[in-house]
Order: sequence, then C-alpha cells, then structure tokens
Amino acid sequence: MKKIMKTNIVLTAILVLSVTSPAQKKKEVFSEENYGEVNAGTPITIQFEKGKDHNHPLMAIWLADETGNYIQTLYVSESIGKGVFKHATRSNGKWMEGEIQRPAALPYWAHQRNVVNEYGGYNPSKKHPILDAYTGATPAASFILHTKTGKPLNGKYKVMLEINQCWDWNNYWTNDKYPTDIEYKTSSQPAVVYSIDFDTNNLKPQYVMKAIGYSHYSGADGSLTYDLSTLTTALRIAKKITVRIN
Repeated sequence: MKKIMKTNIVLTAILVLSVTSPAQKKKEVFSEENYGEVNAGTPITIQFEKGKDHNHPLMAIWLADETGNYIQTLYVSESIGKGVFKHATRSNGKWMEGEIQRPAALPYWAHQRNVVNEYGGYNPSKKHPILDAYTGATPAASFILHTKTGKPLNGKYKVMLEINQCWDWNNYWTNDKYPTDIEYKTSSQPAVVYSIDFDTNNLKPQYVMKAIGYSHYSGADGSLTYDLSTLTTALRIAKKITVRIN
C-alpha cells in the first residue's frame, strides 16, 4: 500500500509541473510589403517589430541626406498619403470615409517634404496625393518593407521614420493639456521620430533605428524636440526597427 501511495504522489507532482510550465513563445510573424520596386535605385529593407502598445499607428519612412535634408518618401500610410480617412466624419451617426487633413499625425515628415497643399498645410491631399508606389494601408502587426530609392545611392544618408498613434494619452500629455487645440486632441502624445545613418561605401549588415525626438504636438510647425522623457506608450509602439541597405 505504501509503495502505491508514493507512486501516486510522484505522478501528481509530474502532472502539476506539466500544467504550470510556461507555454512555448510563439514566433513573431512578419507580413511582407513592397513599395517603390519599379525604381532602378538602391534596395532598402525595413523590418518593423511591433511593441506592446502598438494599435494601428500611422507612419512615414523617408530618405534624407547626411545632414537630414529630405530626399524622397519611401513609404507613408495611405490615409495620410492620400488625404482620405476611413473614419473622417460621424455627421450621419456613423463613421464615414472622407477627405480630411490631420496635421498633427506626421508633421515632421510633412514639413521636411515641404510641399504646400491647396489648404495651406503640408500634408498630401486628395487633389495632390503621394504616388501609389509609396502608399499603402499600415500593416496591422509586424512587417518587413522592401523598397527602392529613386536613384542609386552613393555616399552618406539617413533613413528616417515617424510614427504616431491617435488618442494615446499619458500623465503628461493629457486630454486637457491644450483644451482649445483641436489638432492636438487627435494626436495626444506627439509623433516619435526614428533615424539611422549609413554610408554606401562602408555598409553594415543591418542598422537599428533609434528614437531621436518627437514632433510638434499639433503639427503647427516642423520642429523636433529631442527630450523624450515625457513619452511613455508612444515609445512602445515599436519594439525594434532594423534597416538593411542592399
């Protein structure tokens, strides 16, 4: 009898261990996106790994010279690139698609691009959109973006990325911080800007993008603030962003 009881205890212990042992972590799945592939320029691959606070953000990726001067857009979320949002108005009681400007969404990219639209702002519009080759729906999760520059690159450059998530409040960027600024209320924590530097004559296997600052909270100008201490969840939209210059 004693021998049987001991066996039962051992079996019970094994069962408990099997139930309480952690499950295997799922491998991250990346969707593959292609933009600018018709160009004859330099291929660039951006791998975006979503962070724990990722929730359908807007983003723009562009090429700049070594001092930060804009050269070309490599990718931008379609709603910004076309000036048409799926959730533009609730005038009839439900969200409807429509043309709208969101200057607080990606203001650093917009001002760097420096193209004034028919409204006097810097975002693309339905009348003056970004080319289809560089716009698309923002992937819902992690993704790998393959693109090409307009011309072959030779020398020192930057790849820049700006990302923003609507209504992403925290204890500093509160709903009543700028109570009369309508554009601020669509953005809350400002857009975060990431960057890497590379030299085509001395390329590394890959580069990890670093957050370098945040844009104007309502998109009133093209300024960049380098102090990131007031941002929280905005810095966790992306877990890791790597760039490869092929």
